[in-house]
Amino acid sequence: MHWGEYGLFGMHLFWWIFWVVGIVLLFSLTTPVPKGKARTSETPLEILQRRYARGEINASEYEDRKGRITRDQPA
Repeated sequence: MHWGEYGLFGMHLFWWIFWVVGIVLLFSLTTPVPKGKARTSETPLEILQRRYARGEINASEYEDRKGRITRDQPA
């Protein structure tokens, strides 16, 4: 059986692609997502509580915004 000049080149190319895809897949599955990039599902009230705990807003501003958030939430 004669494969010709480029007969096995396709198989050689296949294995290069196979290993490159395998290595990329391995690294993508084992590399953790940075916390800044991950989506958070914090509610507006949780964000407000965190800002109050950090001291970014004072007690009266916290109560005012909390009242508006709870009033505007659908029942």
